[in-house]
Amino acid sequence: MRYLTVTAHPDDEILGFGGSTYVLTAKGHVVNNLILSGDVEARQHRPDVETLKSQTHRAQEIVGAQAPILGPFPNIKFNMVPHLELVQFIEKYIEELEPDVVITHHPYDLNNDHYFTSKACQAAVRLFQRKPVKPLKSFYFMEIPSSTDWAFPVDGQNFRPDTFIEIGEAGLEKKIEALYAYEGVMRPYPHPRSEEAIRALAVLRGSQTGRHYCEGLQTAMHIIEY
Repeated sequence: MRYLTVTAHPDDEILGFGGSTYVLTAKGHVVNNLILSGDVEARQHRPDVETLKSQTHRAQEIVGAQAPILGPFPNIKFNMVPHLELVQFIEKYIEELEPDVVITHHPYDLNNDHYFTSKACQAAVRLFQRKPVKPLKSFYFMEIPSSTDWAFPVDGQNFRPDTFIEIGEAGLEKKIEALYAYEGVMRPYPHPRSEEAIRALAVLRGSQTGRHYCEGLQTAMHIIEY
């Protein structure tokens, strides 16, 4: 199976799917991470561009993902980018990589870049309706601590996981190791991106399914094959 995550910023791919990436690639599956704002130039306390790229590559290595695909879009300004540009950029890699599964941000996420990434990805995954490309088997939304959880409920549309990937202790440890590869991402407890909170979320998602540690996803589309 080929998995593609489409996220706004470096570290989102680990926060939302890092443990899953580790367990999936350990079983021989392929995970590519498409990060639309590769240098996040407006982020506070960001290292220089080359250091950030090095950290991003290192994070992928830790969890077993392919080399990251870094986009050119401006951090905290996705609302100023024409929707079609975002869609076509994502479509290019869907066509090139032929993923079976795509995972992106939940559309009701407090972070504005996450919102526009999600909306563009929702349009891009329909590429098979317009071109002879391989259709997806599944499309999911992920949760990003301190962004998805801060979104106020809108008519019950906030993140509600219904699919869970058991990451186990090894996957959880690799996720945390990859997060520490990024300078300034991890925060002191009780911040949602503290090590304690990351572990607690994995425990919570695991307890919802009778497992020890899990990452949760929300299904947008899934094809059952007989």
